[in-house]
Amino acid sequence: MGGSHPGPGPEPDGTASGGDFEIRVRGRIGDAFRSAFGELTVVLRPAETVLLGAGLDQAALYGILDRIQGLGLELLEVRRLPATRDGKG
Repeated sequence: MGGSHPGPGPEPDGTASGGDFEIRVRGRIGDAFRSAFGELTVVLRPAETVLLGAGLDQAALYGILDRIQGLGLELLEVRRLPATRDGKG
């Protein structure tokens, strides 16, 4: 119950920080749909499209998921990518 363990949700201090996410949808989305995700990197794979977002907070992530649903795309997976610690600062 107490202790810290990594996972989605608020940081240990109670704040929701941004993160990098990989969102996979079924099929290869065309240019018209890709323009709806201008803030994301779009990677086309044979059977799916991967949307990569950097520094997304919870509100931005929910907005993207809402757009996916509104466009009738089939959501396959949402995954938070591990934080990178590059030693800057």
